[in-house]
Amino acid sequence: MKSNDFYVREEDGGMRLDVFLSISNPEMSRSQIQKLISQNMVEVNGQKTQAKYKVKPKDKIQLTVPDPVELNVNPEPIDLEVYYEDEDLIVVNKPRGMVVHPADGNYSGTMVNALLYHCRDLSGINGVLRPGIVHRLDKDTSGLLMVAKNDVAHVNLAEQLKDRQVNRRYLALLHGNIREDSGLVDAPIGRDPKDRQKMAVVERNSKPAVTHYKILKRFGKYTLVELRLETGRTHQIRVHMKYIGYPVVGDPKYGPAKSHFNLDGQFLHAYLLGFNHPRTGKYLEFESPLPEVLNLILEKLKSYERNWR
Repeated sequence: MKSNDFYVREEDGGMRLDVFLSISNPEMSRSQIQKLISQNMVEVNGQKTQAKYKVKPKDKIQLTVPDPVELNVNPEPIDLEVYYEDEDLIVVNKPRGMVVHPADGNYSGTMVNALLYHCRDLSGINGVLRPGIVHRLDKDTSGLLMVAKNDVAHVNLAEQLKDRQVNRRYLALLHGNIREDSGLVDAPIGRDPKDRQKMAVVERNSKPAVTHYKILKRFGKYTLVELRLETGRTHQIRVHMKYIGYPVVGDPKYGPAKSHFNLDGQFLHAYLLGFNHPRTGKYLEFESPLPEVLNLILEKLKSYERNWR
């Protein structure tokens, strides 16, 4: 078990206990916090209390989080599009709609299930549920993913990510017409205090996030961009593009409620991945084409453009 102590500041007085703790712990949802409170895993000034308790300045709050219960994840014979593989790592092209690692409601059909069947030897650093997973892609984001086969490779690749040495580039179709040809978004990301299911640009309980973008093609009401990540925060591109007023087309969380192009999920593809091999130090770089469903949208926009002329 892990215990953390929090002290209530003057400006946070009067906030519900569950709200205060969910804001103070961006990695945990409000429902998770409420469950821990109901299990008497939270004390205020040494006393058990309820989620609706209104915190007071200088309150000492102790949150105890039980150790996670690891589950067995079964290998499954799912086809993988492998771009590179050796004894240390594997680079795969993740399809749209596939979850990377098992979680509530998704314990089969994930990338991890497929990798366990294909490789049978993955780094154990991230535990049973995330073996070999160094970075991730959202369910409906397609593209290149590197996976470590042993702990030495995992540590090396994770360090490259931390030191911003990995070249990760994405293609996205955005709503709106961006005037400048390129730009940078440097804005910290954390849990949205108004909706714990979302991330947002916030100052408190956030982490630095930097996204570079370059215009590739303008289609009137839409803009095709290349994006380069310096950091890898949850939903970073989707949050940053919404923040500057140009949300990703098809994004169910951060985009317009109205469906565009009947697209199920965001138009976002991790098309380029470059890094130094963890054993040899040789630079490796891979590119993958847009999925057909996304390419058809671009062809449709190009057709509209020809008709406008």
